[in-house]
Amino acid sequence: MEANIHLMRMMYARVIMAFAQLMCMEPLKAARLFYNSKLYELISEGVADLHCRSEIYLAEELKLELQKH
Repeated sequence: MEANIHLMRMMYARVIMAFAQLMCMEPLKAARLFYNSKLYELISEGVADLHCRSEIYLAEELKLELQKH
């Protein structure tokens, strides 16, 4: 993936905030869940251009991933 690291970090922050709002949780807890998720791993590896998806979509995907556990 050739995305600028600064842009990726800003996108991660938006996903974390969207997830925190979706789940009615503190952003710090949402950040811990995000950075320990398979979704984060896939995004950072550039799989399926997930970084091009909306923050809401990615927050929903994170929710689904965590519900499976």
